[in-house]
Amino acid sequence: MADKISDDVDESTDGGPSLKRVMGPGLLLLFIVGDILGTGIYALTGDVAAEVGGVVWLPFLVAFVVALITAFSYLELVTKYPKAAGAALYTHKAFGIHFITFIVAFAVMSSGITSASTASRAFAANFANAFEFDLGDGILVTLVALAFMALVAIVNFRGVGESVKANVVLTVIELSGLLIIIFIGLYALGVGDGDFSRVTEFETGDKSLIGGVLAATTLAFFAMVGFEDSVNMAEECKRPTKIFPKVLLTGLIATGVIYVLVSISAIALVPADKLSEGDTPLLQVVQAGAPDFPLEIFAWITMFAVANSALINMLMASRLVYGMSREHVLPAPLGRVHSRRRTPYIAILFTTLLAFGLITFIGEVPALAGTTALLLLCVFTVVNIAALVLRKDTVEHDHFRAPTILPVVGAISCGFLATPFAGRDNEQYVIAGILLIIGVLLWFVTVAVNRRTGQVAGDGDPSNLGGGPVN
Repeated sequence: MADKISDDVDESTDGGPSLKRVMGPGLLLLFIVGDILGTGIYALTGDVAAEVGGVVWLPFLVAFVVALITAFSYLELVTKYPKAAGAALYTHKAFGIHFITFIVAFAVMSSGITSASTASRAFAANFANAFEFDLGDGILVTLVALAFMALVAIVNFRGVGESVKANVVLTVIELSGLLIIIFIGLYALGVGDGDFSRVTEFETGDKSLIGGVLAATTLAFFAMVGFEDSVNMAEECKRPTKIFPKVLLTGLIATGVIYVLVSISAIALVPADKLSEGDTPLLQVVQAGAPDFPLEIFAWITMFAVANSALINMLMASRLVYGMSREHVLPAPLGRVHSRRRTPYIAILFTTLLAFGLITFIGEVPALAGTTALLLLCVFTVVNIAALVLRKDTVEHDHFRAPTILPVVGAISCGFLATPFAGRDNEQYVIAGILLIIGVLLWFVTVAVNRRTGQVAGDGDPSNLGGGPVN
């Protein structure tokens, strides 16, 4: 389709230069796959198995379908408004209410922190396996997770040059661990070691079959987040309105297939009751299917995958807080930049303290991952609705248009999965509520200060409020 956006450098709306367009379809595909892969599948396979038993692959499949439907709304919006902004920009264009834009942006920021906190717990568990430490005591796990998060904050403060080429390396390493699981499963199938009859066994405990699958899907959805973050690369892509639809859908389908194959291999080699024990389910799979394989190597691969997820999420969260401060919707000190390191050090401290609180007082991987999914499902519901509202807004260039039924189904399915009817634990609502209350309180403090100084909340460019969590 036609695309009137330059292949190289465009003029921004204020007349200055915009970001350089350097990403072609290959690099964009690796960016998307790398964003989705990570903590979710490495840490949550056992927790999903605890909800449904042998059909552990089914919740991942359902989560993939819901994510795929919502991806069509993102595709329509990113090809229509190819700016590095994401859900905040779409919300602002659709509704024009600064407070709603702020809530969406703060929810995205909060999801990044809960995602990074999930990764820190997974890191601590795999740290024990890599160095053969006994972290059976919950306090020791928490201390390792806190130390890891502090290290992430230090790296974040020093400044990280995010390179697409570096992301290629990270993606290959993350992908290698999952391919090892798949190959072990295929080998077991060939020699008859695995029990593949388990893949059709439902074990939902005191829940109904549908209830168990829904509860598991609310966890499995965490593994699919990250695809929405790719829209923030729109300004750095060559011909984004042309390449985004094919590349994003290819990346989602590829990761969906990988997750289903990994979960099938896992349950064929390790029974559901065993797989759900501890925070390192895939290490159990390697040990059962390939006992001679050095577990330390796989533990390091897992640590690398979740460490990458934590760092990128904390980078996103701190920059999002910084952007909201500069837009006068959060207190001005959060927008301060260190004079020498040129990093938003107050925003980094703020987001790190929130992560410390989650790790210390919540701690458990399912609760943190479930909260991440809850926050993102709410954001996805708004994005699907925004896609429908913005149908009346026309732009000069051709763009992708999703079938009308998909945003409707996406809004309903994401909205439903965010409700208690989907079997979601009440603790997740408490965590999400506390985070959003903190945001709202900061909003009102900022409004009060703005009135005294004559500033207007959100009087700048809402595209500064982009960002999203990755796995």
